[in-house]
Amino acid sequence: MMIDFNMEMPAELISFNATSLDNNVTLDWSTATETNNSGFEINRKKLEARSQELEWEMIGFVPGFGTTTEPKSYSFIDENVTNGIYKYRLKQIDFDGSFEYLPIGQAGSNEIEVEVDFTPKEFVLYQNYPNPFNPNTVIRFEIPGQARNDNVLVTLKIYDILGNEVATLVNEEKQAGVYEVEFDASSLASGMYLYKLQAGGFVQTKKMILLR
Repeated sequence: MMIDFNMEMPAELISFNATSLDNNVTLDWSTATETNNSGFEINRKKLEARSQELEWEMIGFVPGFGTTTEPKSYSFIDENVTNGIYKYRLKQIDFDGSFEYLPIGQAGSNEIEVEVDFTPKEFVLYQNYPNPFNPNTVIRFEIPGQARNDNVLVTLKIYDILGNEVATLVNEEKQAGVYEVEFDASSLASGMYLYKLQAGGFVQTKKMILLR
């Protein structure tokens, strides 16, 4: 959501943008001019339900440029989010301690709403890391779902190059989400191994190398 502004205030806001990506929410904004601007306090609250909201909390502070007639750009990344709906507001604070909430939302509102949904949209099996490895490595995979309570039977197995099963890392139902599993190959000889993910109708195999 991009908002444009033409209001006069200690920090004359030009634009404000909020995006959810890569398991966080990024807030970007820019000012045309600033007067005695100490900085911006970022406030957030989560909507537990449409009829229930938590209290506002301060999650960060971004220093301002004091007094300037040149355009300035700012950014803040909120890394502590989960699936749900969040509201943000921007508190501009002067050096004398006075403050105001800037109009970052629609129709001059001083709050903006962001929906966060990091549920994977498709099955993904990633290359293990590190690779080559000795003796531990991590295998990451993603399970999609229309809802968080959609369960699917997931198996993740390790095979040697001849196709013999040497380990079962996962064999259970899982909800939609991103998972990481550590594989300890301390008891295995050096060489190439295969890891195979089966989840619903999805099947994929990748290679990895144990190098002692």
